[in-house]
Amino acid sequence: MISLKQFMETVNYRITEGSEYGWQCYGSNAYMLDSWNGEPDGHSFSIVFDTDTQAVYEVQAHDYVNNRAYRLINADYAKANKKEAKRRGVSRREAWDDVDYVDLETDADWLDKAQAIVAGLDYDSRVDVPLDLEDELVFDMMKQAHERDITLNQYVELILKQAMDKPQDTDGFDERIWKQSLEKIDN
Repeated sequence: MISLKQFMETVNYRITEGSEYGWQCYGSNAYMLDSWNGEPDGHSFSIVFDTDTQAVYEVQAHDYVNNRAYRLINADYAKANKKEAKRRGVSRREAWDDVDYVDLETDADWLDKAQAIVAGLDYDSRVDVPLDLEDELVFDMMKQAHERDITLNQYVELILKQAMDKPQDTDGFDERIWKQSLEKIDN
């Protein structure tokens, strides 16, 4: 998970607000810091952490220029966060007006996006998805990508898009889904 140090470096140590975190899903020592650049069409960032342990529960990046909002929630607390949102009858998806949060999967993805937002640079709005696949399956995918004259990343993206078009009965992707997607693409 992102550290307080990484967050502070990303926002150039500019903190504009701070308060106790109003929900209980992260415990009684949860505190939120915000960093806003002062521009309505600018950016802001938030971090929720434990004042005793310094554990980070959640980070957010708000890009008002492009109307995008990114969030990374510590996996150990994601279930508690969802449960409290449901109990409160609140949509955790909505960032502001008609903009929903995009939940990110990796620290590096959040940092890349946040640093680009601060610098006012273009950035990749796609979500990095970590994969842990057997070597044999990766080799098969590389061959399939080569036959289509595309990169492995492009091929994986194609498989993911196709897999997402048909909801699965699992909590995440596993190799069966990848193999089924490979077969569909081959047909």
